[in-house]
Amino acid sequence: ISTDTHQIVFSGNGNAINIPLVMYQRSNKNTCMHQKPQVQRGKYIKKGQILADGAATVGGELALGKNVLVAYMPWEGYNFEDAVLISERLVYSDIYTSFHIRKYEIQTHMTSQGPERITNEIPHLEAHLLRNLDRNGIV
Repeated sequence: ISTDTHQIVFSGNGNAINIPLVMYQRSNKNTCMHQKPQVQRGKYIKKGQILADGAATVGGELALGKNVLVAYMPWEGYNFEDAVLISERLVYSDIYTSFHIRKYEIQTHMTSQGPERITNEIPHLEAHLLRNLDRNGIV
């Protein structure tokens, strides 16, 4: 077996089997799919052994979340159950953070001054408003 972040390769008896791993690809729900190899280089594998794990699996089993204790209670004094309270630790420890990948498309048009250009040179805007744009005008 040889592994890297992109593939797992099994070789023996003159044959080689290449298994590609999913690396930071967008799923149909705009979440991030990423697989990590669970086999070690140079080791033998057994029938039924887990080869790779992803974000939603641990040890080959589906792992979709964590149990959490929340309080559903009135907040701001109006006696309506209008708040779900959670611990700050859940927020700051990124317990429920998810990674999303979205695909955006844009079309440029032909104008009377020529074709539109996508750029970071936008007149009448201060520099601090443009600080996150690259030279093509994309965040």
